[in-house]
Amino acid sequence: MTAFREKFTVPKRFNTIAFALMLIGALSVIGLYVVYGSSHDATKQARFWSSLLQNSVYFLLVVNATMFFICATTLAWGGWQMSFRRVSEAISTSVPVIGVICGVILLAICFGNNHQLYHWTDTEHVKTDAALTWKAGFLNKTFFAGWTIFTIVAWWLLGWKVRKLSRSLDNKPLASVEEGKKYMWNNTVWAAAFIVIFSLTVMSSIPWLWLMSLDAHWYSTMYSWYTFASTFVAGVALITLFVVYMKNNGYLELTNEEHLHDLGKFMFAFSIFWTYLWFSQFMLIWYANIPEETTYFKPRAYGMYKGVFWLMFLINFVAPILILMRRNSKRNYTTITFMALLIIFGHWLDFFQMVFPATQKDSVPLLVYDFGVALGFVGIIMFVTGRSLSKVPLIAKNHPFLKESIIHHT
Repeated sequence: MTAFREKFTVPKRFNTIAFALMLIGALSVIGLYVVYGSSHDATKQARFWSSLLQNSVYFLLVVNATMFFICATTLAWGGWQMSFRRVSEAISTSVPVIGVICGVILLAICFGNNHQLYHWTDTEHVKTDAALTWKAGFLNKTFFAGWTIFTIVAWWLLGWKVRKLSRSLDNKPLASVEEGKKYMWNNTVWAAAFIVIFSLTVMSSIPWLWLMSLDAHWYSTMYSWYTFASTFVAGVALITLFVVYMKNNGYLELTNEEHLHDLGKFMFAFSIFWTYLWFSQFMLIWYANIPEETTYFKPRAYGMYKGVFWLMFLINFVAPILILMRRNSKRNYTTITFMALLIIFGHWLDFFQMVFPATQKDSVPLLVYDFGVALGFVGIIMFVTGRSLSKVPLIAKNHPFLKESIIHHT
């Protein structure tokens, strides 16, 4: 083990890029506020808050998906990912940072005076709206704030506990088989606890509150799974990008093309899973042609946003099925990096069309500011992940499943 590079030294260029991206993000937020947020026009103000909402929610769910990846593979007793597990853990340390930012934005929108985003926050309007009155037990400020704070804190604390368990073996080898069994039991219990909270939030209630309630009169029972699929495949793509970066810089010697191939299979499989949910939701609503259901897709698939809607479909389905189906493409560093970047961007576009048609009905805004805000969040993820990687050994050398990862063959 001593022959391997166990400590990551953050390159100066890496931090320079991260700070530059964060600066671009800060300038984009300022620009958005000056042009839109400071306006007395409610629609222009909504333009400002929509960008912050879209980006903060998207990147929070993406980095949190990396902890879901760890916990899901832990419950499956899968050892293949152990050689790069510290990368996934490091990305997940961005959850509290982006979580605080996202939480502040969500609460500011909820308790602010602009009701363009969340119509249900206008109590006087709710009294005259039968549909919103019926949903008031769920769509209200108290529940929204309480569940939002609980969710972000729970992700934070459970993720911290899972990482702490992983790092507890770095300087303390397991002395016996019984200790190994006890460790794996604790690991499984905490991973299961995270999965339960993840299921009650990302896979059910949180997309309803944060995103679907933008179109408060519309609902879909598939919406939360659709959102999960979108952010999980982007989360796997983010892990892949960092793994390739580390490999290109001489780290993660135990990670090879077999592991990269499996990450590529995850990106391919969940791109198809996302498409299945996309098609099921869209096709059923299109076929039934019920006005209160089709109102969601009219501006997206047939109105002003149809360009974004179909572009993100091409990126998120057609590109992965054409490129990632081949074995060699999942083992080629250049191809897999390109596809990972494309998938992250494609699902960012997906979130754009989930948010903006509900708040900006009269025109499609230019993406320049929004993309700048996105780069700011990318900078935060880079900085936090790099800092986390530099603090712990890159190899979980005493983990019982490490050998399985070393000899892994897909």
